[in-house]
Amino acid sequence: MIPTVVWGTGNVGRAAIRAVEAHPALVLTAVIVHNPGKVGRDAGELAGLDRGLGVAATDDATAVLAARPAAVVYAASGDVRPDDALTDITRAIAAGAVVVSPALYPLYDHRGAPPEFRDPVLAAVAEGGGSLFASGVDPGWGNDVLPLLLSGLGSTVDAIRCQEIFDYSTYDQPDSVRHLVGMGQPMDQEPMMLMPSVPTMVWGGQIRMMARALGVELDEIRETSERRALDATVTTRTMGEFEAGTQGAIRFEVQGIVEGEPRIVIEHVTRIHPSCAPDWPTPPDGSGAHRVVIEGRPRIEVTVECTDEDDNRSAGGNATAVGRLVGAIDWLVEAEPGLYDALDVPLRPAVGKLGRKQP
Repeated sequence: MIPTVVWGTGNVGRAAIRAVEAHPALVLTAVIVHNPGKVGRDAGELAGLDRGLGVAATDDATAVLAARPAAVVYAASGDVRPDDALTDITRAIAAGAVVVSPALYPLYDHRGAPPEFRDPVLAAVAEGGGSLFASGVDPGWGNDVLPLLLSGLGSTVDAIRCQEIFDYSTYDQPDSVRHLVGMGQPMDQEPMMLMPSVPTMVWGGQIRMMARALGVELDEIRETSERRALDATVTTRTMGEFEAGTQGAIRFEVQGIVEGEPRIVIEHVTRIHPSCAPDWPTPPDGSGAHRVVIEGRPRIEVTVECTDEDDNRSAGGNATAVGRLVGAIDWLVEAEPGLYDALDVPLRPAVGKLGRKQP
């Protein structure tokens, strides 16, 4: 059994505890929290399970890493604290741990990562012999392994389009939804997520990885974006009220240009309420989905809907990101120390999980 730590117990961390507990090759040995109110609480309670796991949460990361765990699932957010997240992750790698995390988007494509992200990780690998695999949903499997797999089913491929189409009122992370994405903010205030170069910083690595896997050269990466205002004030179940006239939907593309044409495209269509921008693409049932369209012969379209935690689509997406990461731990433990991406780490069948009682 591989001793595994979960660091962070928010939207991703809850799913990570459940995934580690369910994995036949892993054993949960510690849970690290930042909130003093969570210290001492059982991991099973924090994960929303109906039973305790016998692991009490702690805020002493130094003590946990001193025990040299084999693996760490770093589930704390890196969206608004990238420097802190990078420091935490490199500490764990330097302690000899295999680290898996969705926290740092620039490291999803580590070959194209800025030196300020890549160099500290490589130094930590050299110091402690640990590893890092960073990935998620979108960016993540929704625009790396899934579209590449589907592209192999075509005789010809003209273009690949990966879409995330979501009602963000199901995404219980107010700072990201209101401030990074800009929902409910004035239309004359540009949200951070749409500032020039930011979409490419987050999703450009996925474009580069797909191009590398397909054996094509990119001319450049382009960005396009649109925004729509709410026609009427709406009240959401998880994040309260959003006023009429404020931002209610965004649509943007990150385009990989090959021989002058957008051939590899990642598109996001995000709403805070289904009534906003109804003419834009919608998911099959109005909540959220990830879709891949392979334009060519034949034309292939696959839509993926994931649910967890009382049929919540955002929670379902988080759980698949965690499944991809936690499922890679035993492979990474056997591999050489290093910095890995989604093209390096295989997505494998659920060996040992079929029919296993769910936690």
